[in-house]
Amino acid sequence: MYIAILQFHMMIDGSTGLKDKRRVVRSIKDKLHRDHMVAVAEVDDLETWNLATLGLVACNRSEAYLQEQMQAIIRKLETHPAARLADHALEIISAESATADPVDEAGKPLWTEAEKREEA
Repeated sequence: MYIAILQFHMMIDGSTGLKDKRRVVRSIKDKLHRDHMVAVAEVDDLETWNLATLGLVACNRSEAYLQEQMQAIIRKLETHPAARLADHALEIISAESATADPVDEAGKPLWTEAEKREEA
């Protein structure tokens, strides 16, 4: 399984306040979810009325499919009528590479071997 993570910034030049921004952001989120079955959320710049930072996630068994899907989404964002794509970052990861036990900031495992056995 592969997971695509796309973070992008949209400039909303016609916005005169947060209400205008939220209308455009909702439109972007709804259209991407409806057309591509991806999860989209506004992740930063929540109080900035002319900039929206959004995160998008999709998963599939094919990395090539995800690449094509993300490129189609980026093209769609580049031609959005109410906002313009300012910047984006795409990462596609393999779920196999993410199977290691999670650790905290210091590199210490989040749970002990005994705690793992209790769950099983």
